[in-house]
Amino acid sequence: MQGFLVLADGTVFTGEALGYPGRCHGEVVFNTSMTGYQEILTDPSYCGQIVALTYPLIGNYGINAEDWESQRPQVAGFIVHEACPRPSHWRATGDINHYLKENRIPALQGVDTRALTRHLRRHGTMRGILATGEVDIEALKALAATEPPLSGPKLVPAVTNKEPFTVEGGERRIVLYNFGVKENIIRWLHRVGCTVMVMPARSTAADILAARPHGVAISNGPGDPKDVPYGVATIRELLGKVPMMGICLGHQLLALALGGDTYKLPFGHRGGNHPVKDLSTGRVYITSQNHGYAVRAESLPGEVAVSHINLNDGTVEGLRHRQLPIFSVQYHPESSPGPTDSEYLFHEFIQMVDGNLGKEGH
Repeated sequence: MQGFLVLADGTVFTGEALGYPGRCHGEVVFNTSMTGYQEILTDPSYCGQIVALTYPLIGNYGINAEDWESQRPQVAGFIVHEACPRPSHWRATGDINHYLKENRIPALQGVDTRALTRHLRRHGTMRGILATGEVDIEALKALAATEPPLSGPKLVPAVTNKEPFTVEGGERRIVLYNFGVKENIIRWLHRVGCTVMVMPARSTAADILAARPHGVAISNGPGDPKDVPYGVATIRELLGKVPMMGICLGHQLLALALGGDTYKLPFGHRGGNHPVKDLSTGRVYITSQNHGYAVRAESLPGEVAVSHINLNDGTVEGLRHRQLPIFSVQYHPESSPGPTDSEYLFHEFIQMVDGNLGKEGH
């Protein structure tokens, strides 16, 4: 069955139907990771997006029962150059085509993903419609230019938890303020000796402080941070009351709460090969990233220092407060998928939490 991707500017890419036959619309983005397609499919930060993978062969190690970042696929649609029909791996329990079909995710293969990526890099991310079967291309062009994808205030509510829950662990109590958390963030906090209390995005500062946390981790999530004003307000109320660490969207929300500003990148950073420089040590880390917005460096108040920068385009990749126990990073220290260079940041967070406990005499 034939399939099409129709972009808002009228550009059409053709391919073959993969996964669930049908139609979806969303923001079309690309990811440059060579592996990790299962984690990408289930990453809540991709909610509302049609994701194209630049690596040409996808699915060769199948789908397994372990590599989830949430309980279901979060992408609106999926595009690859070639989907492997017969995976080979000792952990594989299925193939990517059947997985997409079972979870009702429309997808395409056989697309010239190199040409698509170059188009998005040249013109920026844009709305698009993915459709399979017999379609009216001219009608889809008109629709792609006008139909808005799932965005704004609808994204975070679609991926946060409805009720608080706790993952029991060590004596340190960490609230995970959830705007669309990846499971590996929870795993890492648990691994470094924490009981993790996962609280919904609509939680107030009073709700969070009532849990008597030793620290607060602010999660990743989808969309524009300015579409989550209630999260900014809650974080602002928590400033100075508890140590905090922000990751990806959490980094942007923290910057807004501290008085900074954010802006949309032309085509975002999505992949497992982004070089980031730690300005305090000069060391360069290869990082996993997935975001379409960034913090505006010149907007930050004097008490907030830029700690890391992206070596590809100079954008802000990390912040530290000069007085308060607060830091954040734009990238993903938990990886999944991607390099594990930055896992040390979880240990730094725990050291900061323990240091604050010592000061408070707890």
